[in-house]
Amino acid sequence: MNEQITIAVVGSGYVGLVAAVCFAEIGHRVICVDNDESKIAQLRDGKIPIHEEYLPELLDRHRNTSVEFSTDLHSATQRAQVIFVAVGTPQSQTGSADLSYVDAVASQIARSITEYKVIVEKSTVPVYTNEWITRVIERNGVPRELFDVASNPEFLREGTAVVDFLHADRVVIGVDSERAGNLLRAVYEPLNSGRYYQSVNAVPGERSATEPSPLLQTSTKAAELIKHASNAFLAMKISFINVVSNICEAVGADVEQVSKGIGSDGRIGPKFLKAGIGYGGSCFPKDVAAFRYVAEQIGVDFGLLREVEKINTEQRKRFFRKVRSALWTFRGKKLGVLGLAFKGGTDDIRESPAIDLIADLLNEGCFISAYDPFAIERTKKVLPPSGALSYAKDAYEAASDADALLILTDWQEFSEIDLDRLHYTLRYPVVIDGRNLFDPATMAVKGFTYLSIGRPGTAHQRDSALLQKLP
Repeated sequence: MNEQITIAVVGSGYVGLVAAVCFAEIGHRVICVDNDESKIAQLRDGKIPIHEEYLPELLDRHRNTSVEFSTDLHSATQRAQVIFVAVGTPQSQTGSADLSYVDAVASQIARSITEYKVIVEKSTVPVYTNEWITRVIERNGVPRELFDVASNPEFLREGTAVVDFLHADRVVIGVDSERAGNLLRAVYEPLNSGRYYQSVNAVPGERSATEPSPLLQTSTKAAELIKHASNAFLAMKISFINVVSNICEAVGADVEQVSKGIGSDGRIGPKFLKAGIGYGGSCFPKDVAAFRYVAEQIGVDFGLLREVEKINTEQRKRFFRKVRSALWTFRGKKLGVLGLAFKGGTDDIRESPAIDLIADLLNEGCFISAYDPFAIERTKKVLPPSGALSYAKDAYEAASDADALLILTDWQEFSEIDLDRLHYTLRYPVVIDGRNLFDPATMAVKGFTYLSIGRPGTAHQRDSALLQKLP
């Protein structure tokens, strides 16, 4: 089977842009639509507004041939067989997902349907969204036989989104008609058959022609729930290990050893058992809140998710107290900060623990020099440079003459810092590591006062434990 399908992807954000380029990569004709004319102009010129590995190469490969960028949703809808809706679903004040963008797009699509289409939820949406989209399209006068609404949740990690798409753990398609199922199976056939992995220029990853990405077909409601439940469960694992790390600190155990012991159990697995300063990004905080809201609306008490959110918030506060315990006082202290993105591999600062911590430290009267390989320009829009906040060109400039160095994002380059040079650069050799990038024994040998998450530290760290309990 080698069927080229014409696909429209509505939205050119993290999910939409990656999906559009990857659909082109596996052999389809793609129209990526967005109402932001400046963004579309940039993409037409080959300029990518986000940092994602492999995305620039794939865009260069397929731009103006198998993928095009447009602001004309009417034309894209008429030309496409399948329309993926990948617009934003931000969190509302109640914690629910704001579906106004999905609603608006569905109405626009409905006005352009003259023959059978499959409209696919690619955005993360709560259960029953497929039914609402169906109602919106029907209210716009489209006969039911001319469309189906399906769900195809994304499981992309920022920083590795292209590989995650092309070498998926699973492809989930939620459909309620065989006609829609046949079309979506054809869309993903190059991955599910293994055919894509035989191509010379295939993006490398774990999947292969003999072990291709599996496809799971479910109902639309099940697919919608799978996405929210998956993210909520991963957020729960992160919060769980963070509480365990706090216990480890209290009793003098090493959370890295505990985590390895837990993760070695095949029923649990090692992923997302890395202690740190809490999760962030555009997905986990929003999806946990939205899933909890859905449960509340149907009368299910999902108190566990409230605790997950509470633990994540408290973990940031705990790290703030850890910094204070190392410095004693804040006002007038100069701090070097490494990391602004919510995690390494991306320039996304949405819900980043680093941004919140920097803001809190500035409010306490600290002077901060911050560095991140890719997220500085985005951060400047939220935290503009000032007399108290500057942005450095590299890690050593950020650390220069600082009273302490804070590590807030797990970029690989931070773990490869020359420790001897760093010791010389800092005013005082104090490193407070929110991502556990270094070995405490090595840091002690190098002469650092080193505080990390859930691991025994120096005598200074143990003596300062009482300070961390202060409000």
